[in-house]
Parts: sequence; C-alpha cells; structure tokens
Amino acid sequence: MKIKHLLLALAMIGLTSFSNEKLEETYIKPSKTNSFKIQISDGEKLIAKSDCMGCHNKDKKVVGPSYVDIANKYAANDKNINYLSGKIIKGGSGVWGSLPMGAHASLTKEDAKSMVKYILTLKK
Repeated sequence: MKIKHLLLALAMIGLTSFSNEKLEETYIKPSKTNSFKIQISDGEKLIAKSDCMGCHNKDKKVVGPSYVDIANKYAANDKNINYLSGKIIKGGSGVWGSLPMGAHASLTKEDAKSMVKYILTLKK
C-alpha cells in the first residue's frame, strides 16, 4: 500500500513538472467570512516568465540588486521608467557595481516599462 502511494506521489510530481503554469489572479481567504482578490500586474507576470529571477529577487540581493532596492533608489516617474526600461533592454553596468547586466533585446519597450512600473511599486 505504501508503494502505491509513493508511486502515485511520484507520478503527480512528474506530471506537474510539465505543466505550463501561468500567474493568474489569486484569492486569499484570511477568515471564513472575508476573501480578498489580489491582482497580479502585467509587469510581475512578465518578470516571472523571464530570466530576471536568476539575478534579482524581490527583497534580497542576489547577483544584482533586489527589486525593493531599485524601487527605493528611483522615484516612479516617466524619466526613471524610460531610463530603467532602456537599461533592461540594452543592459549596462556601473550603477550597482562592476558586474554588468546582460541585454534583453527581445523585450519590447512596453513590456520593459510594465516590468519597471511593477518594480517601482515595491518601494518601502
């Protein structure tokens, strides 16, 4: 019987590893009477599908700065949104250290702007 459960668990893990999981709206139920709907922004979805998380984390420095550190450094205005989206597309170095960020030339300017707008909402 234990072997059947183990095999079933392994099969489920195997099947879920091939799923094409997408970020959608999430519902949180903090109590039996209340439920809250959390909207996931387009920028957050784009970041989740990209290679950004290999070098960045929401609130911890990995290879590059955390998204919170970026948000704390830059005000959420058109000038900074254009500047940062350009840095994402073209890559660059020198602002956060000598290690360069690779270019993401396949991103559209609008997608990069969506990503930046999400990041700048994380200011603490």
